[in-house]
Amino acid sequence: MAGRDKRGFLNANTNNMALPLNIEDLITGQTVESERIEFKEGWNPEAILHSICAFANDINNWGGGYIIIGISGNNGRPALPPVGLNPNQIDAYQKKLIELCHKLTPYYFPVPSPVVFQKKHILVLWVPGGDTRPYKAPKTLAKKKSEQLYYVRRGSSTVKASHTEESQLLRLASKVPFDDRINHNASISDFNPHLIKSFLSRIGSDLHYLMDSMSLEELCAQMQIARGPKEYFKPVNVGLLLFTNNPEKYFPYTRIEVVEYLDDIGDKFTEKPFAGPIHIQLEDALRFIKNTIIKEEVRKIPDEARALRFFNFPYSAVEEALANAVYHESYEDRNPIVVSIRYDKIEIMSVPGPVPPIDNKMLKKPVVATSTYRNRRIGDFLKELDLTEGRSTGFPKIRRAMKFNGSPAPIFETNKDRDYFRTILPIHPKFKKKPKLEAQVGTKLAPSWHQVVILHKSVNASSISELMEIVKRTDRTKFRNDLLRPLLNEGLIEMTIPEKPKSSKQKYKTTEKGFKVKKILVVDDEPTLAMMYQKVIERNFNAAIFAAKDSNDAMNFIDKVGFAMDIVISDINRPGGNGLDFALDIHKKYPNTSIFIISGSIDICRKRIDTLLDSGVIRGVLRKPFDISDFVKMIISTKSTK
Repeated sequence: MAGRDKRGFLNANTNNMALPLNIEDLITGQTVESERIEFKEGWNPEAILHSICAFANDINNWGGGYIIIGISGNNGRPALPPVGLNPNQIDAYQKKLIELCHKLTPYYFPVPSPVVFQKKHILVLWVPGGDTRPYKAPKTLAKKKSEQLYYVRRGSSTVKASHTEESQLLRLASKVPFDDRINHNASISDFNPHLIKSFLSRIGSDLHYLMDSMSLEELCAQMQIARGPKEYFKPVNVGLLLFTNNPEKYFPYTRIEVVEYLDDIGDKFTEKPFAGPIHIQLEDALRFIKNTIIKEEVRKIPDEARALRFFNFPYSAVEEALANAVYHESYEDRNPIVVSIRYDKIEIMSVPGPVPPIDNKMLKKPVVATSTYRNRRIGDFLKELDLTEGRSTGFPKIRRAMKFNGSPAPIFETNKDRDYFRTILPIHPKFKKKPKLEAQVGTKLAPSWHQVVILHKSVNASSISELMEIVKRTDRTKFRNDLLRPLLNEGLIEMTIPEKPKSSKQKYKTTEKGFKVKKILVVDDEPTLAMMYQKVIERNFNAAIFAAKDSNDAMNFIDKVGFAMDIVISDINRPGGNGLDFALDIHKKYPNTSIFIISGSIDICRKRIDTLLDSGVIRGVLRKPFDISDFVKMIISTKSTK
C-alpha cells in the first residue's frame, strides 16, 4: 500500500488530505482543465506570486487553480518525466512562501502540498478562489516599493489584468456575504442528509421526493449549499450552519444562551445553552421559553361575560425578536446570541450591530428598511420554515404584538460603533414583581442528590455523624451549612430534640413533607429537552431532578444513590440502548417506580408500547411535541415512594 517516503512526503497514489483530488489525475489533466494548472520547472518567486494572485482572483469563477513546481510545462501541459526538486530545499520553499504571500493585498495563502510523483519530489500549491478578492501583487520583487497590480488567468497564462478585467474584478469585490462563501475547512460529507430531508419535508419541497434518487453532490448543488469544480466541491457556510450536527465545529460559539436571572442584582442565575443547527437551536430555545418563561393571566371583567387575557411576554414578539437575532448574527465573530430573562424584561443581544446606514435614530422609526443584509441566505431558509418575517416586516410585527398584549413598547438599540444589537421586551405591567429571595434547597432550586440520600437515610432517625458518613463528608460545618440546614429550613427534616439543638443525642428525621419530595430521573440524549423537563418540574413540584444521557448512565446513577426513583422519564430512540428495553430493566429492579415514555417515535413501536402499558411496566406515554399541561398532569399522578 502506498504511503509516505522517508522524509514524510506523500506518494502520488496516496489520498492527500490537503489536495481535493488525486495528484496523478491532476498532473495528467484528467480532472482539472489545463487553464487552471500552471507548471513551473523550479522555484521562481515572482512568477509564482503573480500566479497565486491570478488564481485567487478567479475572474472566471472556475474555482481557482494549481501551481505545480518541479515539472516544466508547455501551454498548460506537463513535460514528463518531472524535473523534480531537491527534497532538502522544499521545507525552505514553504517557509519562503509565507513571506511571499504577505506581499499580496489583501493577504492570501494557498495550500502547499509536497508530494512524490514518478519518483521525483515536487511541490503543489493549491489556490482556491479567494473570498476577499480582488487581490493585488507587486509588479516586481526586485524593488522594495513596487507598483501593485491585479493579475488574472487568460487561457493557460498569468497576465496583468486589462482595464476591462480590473472593472470586472472590482464588481466582484466584497459581493459574497459570509453565509454564502465556500468553507475550505469542511467537506460535503459533513452534511447530515437526514437534516436536509427533514427540512425539505417541512417546507413541502418536491425535492424531498427526489432526493433519494440523487447523489449528495447533486442534492447540495440543487439546494446551492455547496459549490465549486467537481474536484473541489465544497459546502458553503449557510449549509454548514443548517445541515450539520455541530456548526460550532466550524463557527465557534454558534449557539443561543438563555440566562434566567433569579434576583434583580444579577448574582443568581441559571444558564441554558442551545446548540446544533441554527434553525433547530432557535426552535429549541423558543420552545423552552414558551414552556417555562411565558405565563398567561386571565382576569374577569366585572359585570361582563368576557375576560381579559394577557401574557407576561407575547410569544410572537419573542419569536420574531430571537429569529431576527439568528438572521442577522455575524457567524464570523465568536459570540453567542444571549437571551437574558429578567424580572422586568427580556433582552436579546447579538453581535455585531446592524449594518450601515442603520443607527439608533433609524431604529426608532416604525419601519426599518435597508438594501444591505448580513446574511441573505439564512433569512431565506428561516422564512421557508416560517421562523421569520419578510424583509423590513419584523420590527412592525414585534411592535404590534406588544401593543396588542397591552405591554410597553419594545426597544431596539445599538451603540455608535454598531458593536451589538439589543432588543428589549418589557414585561406586562401586571406581571412586574421583584423576585423574592427565599431559602432554597440544593444548588438549583431543588434538592441535590446528596440531600436526597440524607432524606432517604433519615426515614429512620439518624445522627449527624451517620448522615455525614453516608454522603462521604468530613467537614461538619460545611455539611451542616450546605446540606443539613437547607433541609431543616424547608421543613424536609426535623430534629428529634428540637429544644436542645446542640445535644449530643440529637438526631434528624424526615418529615411528612420530606417524604413527599419526588425523586425524578430524566433520561434523554437531547440536553435541551432534558433541561426543559427539569425547568418545568422545578417550577411546579417539590422534587429532586436528576438527568442521564443514556441507559447505562441512568443505571449507574441509581446504583450509586442506592434507592429507587419515584419517576423515570425516558425517550425511546437514543444512544446507549433502547428506551423500552431500559424501562423493562428498571421495572424488574424497581417495580414501584413509575416509568413514562416521551417520544416522537411512538407509532413505530406502538404494539410493544401497548404491551408494556397493559403489563404495568410503563405508566404512561406522551408524544413529542406535547402540551406542557399534560406533562405536569403526568407528574401529579404519581406518588412518592418511602
